[in-house]
Amino acid sequence: MGRSLSLAAYRALSWRKPQHSAGPRPPRPSGELVWVHSDTRARFDALQELCDRLQQMRPGIHVLHTCPAETATSEALPIGPDHPGSARAFLNHWRPDLCIWSGGDLRPNLISQASERNVPMLLLDFSADDPGLNRKRWLPDLVRSTLQCFDTVLVESENSAHYLRRAGISENRISLSAPLRSGANPSPCSEDALHELNEALASRPVWLAAYASPKEFETILQAHRSALRLAHRLLLVLMLDDPRDLPEMNAQLDKSRLRHADWDEGDEIQDSTQVLVSGDPAALGLWYRVAPLSFMASSLVKGTGGRNPMEAIALGSALLYGPHIGDHMDTYARLSQVGAARVVRDADELGASVVRLIAPDNAAEMALAGWKLITEGAHLTDRLLDLVQDKLDLAEVNHAGT
Repeated sequence: MGRSLSLAAYRALSWRKPQHSAGPRPPRPSGELVWVHSDTRARFDALQELCDRLQQMRPGIHVLHTCPAETATSEALPIGPDHPGSARAFLNHWRPDLCIWSGGDLRPNLISQASERNVPMLLLDFSADDPGLNRKRWLPDLVRSTLQCFDTVLVESENSAHYLRRAGISENRISLSAPLRSGANPSPCSEDALHELNEALASRPVWLAAYASPKEFETILQAHRSALRLAHRLLLVLMLDDPRDLPEMNAQLDKSRLRHADWDEGDEIQDSTQVLVSGDPAALGLWYRVAPLSFMASSLVKGTGGRNPMEAIALGSALLYGPHIGDHMDTYARLSQVGAARVVRDADELGASVVRLIAPDNAAEMALAGWKLITEGAHLTDRLLDLVQDKLDLAEVNHAGT
């Protein structure tokens, strides 16, 4: 009764607010569709890896990733205010087979309507201290009623589990678990291509600058010139964030008088080559495997937001990064805490760090720390994949029986 009254009151009040138009939606793909919602960039990254693996294990499944409108990214569909009409239109269009909700940004109208349609619901990373919960406590029992819509709730602490029990959530729905964190699902690489590249490099020391943006070109080249004074055979592999910036990059290389080659054009890596340039993102996995040290660019200047570093870590590369990594702050903080990554702020710091870390022992120590961090979360990801597949299989059976 309490649940019905609180949700009914909330829904009635929500109807009084203006409904925001979602605009035209792409068609719903045929087949199974998993709806994934995350309220922060860190949670988005973690769930993205989970979904990538799910699509590999379950061919033909589709993933719809949503996020709050105020934290919208190009990879996710933004969801506006929690209006009953908007929730109904969303669910009528997408008809999800399962929902994975991450964090405390609870939307009572959307969540309750999904539950009423018998959509299996899984809540990850629930914390009783999440500030998003405070915005829903003005109406008695609303949070409790919303939480009861979830079949399974993974909580971060015993304190949060106690909160759920007091809210009337049955013990069999609660599971204590570490927060889901981003890992990596690196793309495969041809062993022949890797062998040929290592042969061409002839044991030369290599460092990689990945996702370099035009405003960072001069800083990176200046750092490389500085490092060359102490490591004469050092090769910089410079991967552009946007291939259209290649003419500008070549102009700066000509001005710097550094001897360079174009990987995309098939130029040979000669012993005299000092910089190898590429705009092909498909080659990043190969270079992460070759370079013991990677600098994650798109991070030295404001407005770029940084790039996800987990593929580099998964493929055994030590990591440097700039200070402007707002989109992946949580990930870089965890890597720095365990000694797998270090921040640099200018050309001098970057050049000095390259010289220091290009030594095999130093890079290997950082790479090992990063690998240990990734493997810690592997068990949780495997467990979640099993849980999701079980729920999808059960939903398929129930649907076939109706």
